[in-house]
Amino acid sequence: MNQKYSKLIEPFTFRSGITIKNRVVMAPMTTWSSNEDLTISDEEVKYYKQRVNGVGLVITGCTHVSPNGQGFTNEFAGYNDEFIPSLRKLADAAKSGGSPTVLQIFHAGDKALPGLDTVSASAYQTEASVETRELSHEEILSTIRAFGDTTRRAIEAGFDGVEIHGAHGFLIQNFWSPATNQRTDQWGGTLENRLRFPLAIIKEIKKVIDTYATKPFILGYRFSPEESSKVDGLRMEDTYELIDFLIEQNLDYIHASLGQVSSKPVNSQDEKTMLELIIERANGKVPVLAAGSMITSDDALKAMELGLPLVAIGHALIMNPDWVEKVANGLEAEIASELDLTKLDQLNIPEKLWNVIQARSGWFNISK
Repeated sequence: MNQKYSKLIEPFTFRSGITIKNRVVMAPMTTWSSNEDLTISDEEVKYYKQRVNGVGLVITGCTHVSPNGQGFTNEFAGYNDEFIPSLRKLADAAKSGGSPTVLQIFHAGDKALPGLDTVSASAYQTEASVETRELSHEEILSTIRAFGDTTRRAIEAGFDGVEIHGAHGFLIQNFWSPATNQRTDQWGGTLENRLRFPLAIIKEIKKVIDTYATKPFILGYRFSPEESSKVDGLRMEDTYELIDFLIEQNLDYIHASLGQVSSKPVNSQDEKTMLELIIERANGKVPVLAAGSMITSDDALKAMELGLPLVAIGHALIMNPDWVEKVANGLEAEIASELDLTKLDQLNIPEKLWNVIQARSGWFNISK
């Protein structure tokens, strides 16, 4: 191994007591590839098995905790005990490389699939011209329990943790953001009230972990730092408050979802990137994990040199299932930054995922 990249290969121990063999995390990525009944497909199993051997930690794509919380077509479900065998199939595949595996859980909120009962913190018209329905107090409590129930299923299925998906404008962010939460009851208005929903979910999940987990279990939280498309949306000042709040929750990590690790805040005169500001605010009080278009080993190393303890690799793992092995064996120069069509049959990319990749021009650089 090139000693330049030794930081990437160092072990890391979470607060829960789980130790991972290196600092590279398989980022949570939707594959649009479940069976029609929303159970894990054999294609997804092959996809995971090929990519989990080198990474220190695996975070799966998201699973919805309620039937109306589905955000993507062919997204594997976790909202009912009938899905435990399917979740176990995923856990077994994701853990086949010997690394701990975390199940990402969420409710899509105002980004739920068309045709579903689209709910949110408040009633409004989304950027996609969808009318949302405001959740009642009773429905909020039921949704909180749903996060806990799905965590119990994750434990029964053999996962080593869950990640609460509070990013990307999904339901948790709908409550946290002043742009989408116009409530005047205990679930909205003030900073404290807008944080009440994520706090209640964290408390419920911790209770479930204490009740059902028989070994250390990871709890992480994913967030988006800003809502740049919304005039009154979240900004870095809000994210500072969120980080302070999350530090108090004694989580294993917080996960910043960035378009690019080099992205800067909206309308900021500060020369620092959002990643640098997030790391500064966390100040070592909670481990920070970040995803943001890191493709090469140099991309990941630069982020770590800013103080980032854990790097999430997504698209790079789709193109390079053996990304970590290449770095560990001094073959980092062989890491592909383009999706090579001549090697497509070797990558085990599920057909439905490949269809999405083809439809989203610019998502990948593709070489022919």
